[in-house]
Amino acid sequence: MSSHTSNIRPRPDQVLVDIADYVVNRDIPSPLAYDTARHCLMDSLGCAMEALAYPACTKLLGPVVPGTTVPDGARIPGTPFRLDPVQAAFNIGTMIRWLDFNDTWLAAEWGHPSDNLGGILAVADWCSRNANNGSRKSFAVRDVLTAMIKAHEIQGCLALENSFNKVGLDHVVLVKVASTAVVTHMLGGSRDQIVDALSQAWVDGQSLRTYRHVPNTGSRKSWAAGDATSRAVWLALITLKGEAGYPSALTAKTWGFYDVLFKGQPLRFQRPIQQWDSYVMENVLFKISFPAEFHSQTAAECAMQLHRHVKERIGDIKKITIRTHEAAIRIIDKKGPLNNPADRDHCMQYIVAVPLIFGRLTAEDYENRVAADPRIDQLRDKITCMEDKKFTQDYYDPEKRSIANGITVEFKDGRKLDEVVVEYPIGHRFRRKEGIPLLEEKFRMSLARRFTETQQNAITDLCLDLEKLEATPVREFVDMFSA
Repeated sequence: MSSHTSNIRPRPDQVLVDIADYVVNRDIPSPLAYDTARHCLMDSLGCAMEALAYPACTKLLGPVVPGTTVPDGARIPGTPFRLDPVQAAFNIGTMIRWLDFNDTWLAAEWGHPSDNLGGILAVADWCSRNANNGSRKSFAVRDVLTAMIKAHEIQGCLALENSFNKVGLDHVVLVKVASTAVVTHMLGGSRDQIVDALSQAWVDGQSLRTYRHVPNTGSRKSWAAGDATSRAVWLALITLKGEAGYPSALTAKTWGFYDVLFKGQPLRFQRPIQQWDSYVMENVLFKISFPAEFHSQTAAECAMQLHRHVKERIGDIKKITIRTHEAAIRIIDKKGPLNNPADRDHCMQYIVAVPLIFGRLTAEDYENRVAADPRIDQLRDKITCMEDKKFTQDYYDPEKRSIANGITVEFKDGRKLDEVVVEYPIGHRFRRKEGIPLLEEKFRMSLARRFTETQQNAITDLCLDLEKLEATPVREFVDMFSA
């Protein structure tokens, strides 16, 4: 007996079509979205400049083959490199992500939507530098902001109801999908070509979360998004060369994404794709105070408030209890040895211990020099995380999306400090008025570490004027960040 499977090519999966329609047809009328995207652009490039101080990051930058030059290639901000758009996307994406200090989106899936800027800025710059021959479009920064808003929406809305981490997949799959959609459009792809390119992104092998979790946590988590956004550019380019797509990439029985990698479940949508607009950009979370995994941001803020009460009594502490939400326990509740900075900045206990002891938490505090202080591990051993169901409920509530943590310190003599609780981190939309001036100061500090005062002032003055920034050609904007 034999069975026959139809070889008639199906219509493309509706999800692919709807995402392509959103990219091609949706106007973004929201002034708030563009203003938030401006701050996101500033913050992302500031994070990239900070990353250039770390050899573990800079050793990955530049062309794949040393000495390769691309005369009209995309420029890599803060460096002398000019690269093809695929490698440029990897460089920029890796720099933005390296210190875990760029924007964040938390839902059923977690992620960092500004990771998509690696592909967006590389393509916009490369196209602009090759526009004179008529084969490419020249872009203004307004176009970059629009692409960012749409990439944020794609990644963020896919994350609202779909937990890729629960099936062992890393969230950078969503960077690849979102970047593929918008850069294919930027490169001149039609709606049908965007559908084809998106199918390639879903068919691609997807990253496992192995490198984010004990006992394997490592620095790949800092370049995985750069890899994903650069892969998106490559998939877009081969699609535009005529490479065919795979219409049922998601739904094909046995062989599609759903059956192979998503336990047979279809993607679910809290907000139908037809209703997508600029919700994610308007509500994105900025990392302002601490370069630490976002579920720990409020815990670090609590620890900073407690520092003055405990700094002289670190050795007298008997127990520290962190009341937190389920996602934090699943990702960053760690005991035992921490092997590298990537391990430490994803450990709730470490992130709390450092500000309790020193009254600070910077990227340098994850390096071996600071981690060698024996008080940190001694304090880590006394810290216990426990889930508060209400914190978890409010974390998922679309009207709140809190990231709450509370810390209680108990001493050996029986004394106990009042619990300190922070529900919303300073980068939350509920604290925008408080946060934006600090975000702008963070950007200024990042520029000051790389550029002359004249360059700093020119970049800052432009970035603080949305109307002027939007009208600036991408090529001129990127040149302002030249090394």
